[in-house]
Amino acid sequence: QVQLVESGGGLVEAGGSPRLSCAASGTVFSITAMNWYRQAPGKQRELVATLTNDGSTYYAASVKGRFTISRDNAKNTVYLQMNSLKPEDTAVYYCNVLASSYSRSYWGQGTQVTVSS
Repeated sequence: QVQLVESGGGLVEAGGSPRLSCAASGTVFSITAMNWYRQAPGKQRELVATLTNDGSTYYAASVKGRFTISRDNAKNTVYLQMNSLKPEDTAVYYCNVLASSYSRSYWGQGTQVTVSS
């Protein structure tokens, strides 16, 4: 089992640069990939960024060039650095990890990011 605790959300002005954190605990050795998703009101949850154990990354087109996913292995924490925020980035952001060769999926509780124009 992997437990995830997110932090770093809140109210941000457009153009701001907050950083989200997701601290993992439990069987962290089994983690194979770490993801950030978001869900805006009335919309489906969407994948924002992925970081695999081999260092491969993926970004949604809407955030590419503005968001950066990174990981501190010593702290078992994954980050999402968000730059140049736009009102359309307003959403609940969820941390997700895939473990045990992608056979298990764990979710954090979500953190609200609200971007004011």
